[in-house]
Amino acid sequence: MWTFIQDQILGMKWLSVLIGNLLNALGLDTTGKLGGTIQFFIYDVIKIVVLLCVLIFIISYIQSYFPPERTKKILGKFHGIGANIIAALLGTVTPFCSCSSIPLFIGFTSAGLPLGVTFSFLISSPMVDLGSLVLLMSIFGAKVAIVYVVLGLVIAVAGGMLIEKLHLENQVEAFIRNAKQIDIPQEELTVKDRLKYSAEQVAETFKKVFPYILIGVGIGAFIHNWIPEDLIVRFLGNGNPFGVIIATIAGIPMYADIFGCIPIAEALLAKGAKLGVVLSFMMGVTTLSLPSMIMLKKAIKPKLLGVFIAICTVGIIIVGYFFNAIQYLII
Repeated sequence: MWTFIQDQILGMKWLSVLIGNLLNALGLDTTGKLGGTIQFFIYDVIKIVVLLCVLIFIISYIQSYFPPERTKKILGKFHGIGANIIAALLGTVTPFCSCSSIPLFIGFTSAGLPLGVTFSFLISSPMVDLGSLVLLMSIFGAKVAIVYVVLGLVIAVAGGMLIEKLHLENQVEAFIRNAKQIDIPQEELTVKDRLKYSAEQVAETFKKVFPYILIGVGIGAFIHNWIPEDLIVRFLGNGNPFGVIIATIAGIPMYADIFGCIPIAEALLAKGAKLGVVLSFMMGVTTLSLPSMIMLKKAIKPKLLGVFIAICTVGIIIVGYFFNAIQYLII
């Protein structure tokens, strides 16, 4: 039953077969490079768009119970490692990319929440949202998805605690530290309001990320059908001990969320790249993208930004090598 859910509902393998049959009926050979590229592109775009819309609707409905004011009050009730854990968990039901998370991070920091707690939220939010769990299940299976999310939460909690221990509060820009907070009573939403909010979030997020889905699927289709397997294996497979580091660094200049990363990751894995290399690339893109770091630099000083980048980079690399080591157990 679980295999059916993973392959036919989450993975939509039936859709790939249907598209392949339609293309063959039109005279395209889907076993060739051109036909295979077209099949991969159409299948992955439809699959990711369907999953994106369903997931964003569900997660936005959940998120409607955690507006910024309520989230701030929840976080304010916890202290120590408990606060970091709660912040990391709350990050899983918030926006899908780090650029969207940074305004919330600034709001929490200006509200006086401990710096380490806000960074646990900032790390967790783009890296391990609930959408990533379902999407990873659809491609890599439940074991990989669960371990990925758990390790992502560990990075978020450990990173936040380390930043707290370093006492870098003076590295936050003064306009944030001195901001005056006004508590506005939160209006209780009806079910109809929450459904409307969720539908609006689907439309807004779809418009924002759809171009990146097309780019990601296009890159994935190119890798899957045109790049020789031995080339991928040479640089990102067993033969290169630095594959994880290369993949992490390669992901930083990109700007995408997990929906744009999935087709690239899928194609790399199919071509022989190691699992840890693929997941490190995804984490690098979603957590350390260059546009996000430029936005974050407006809120924090270079020293704290450097510490944040170093913690995330080291954590991602460790996770990558860990997944490489256990790949034979979970795939």
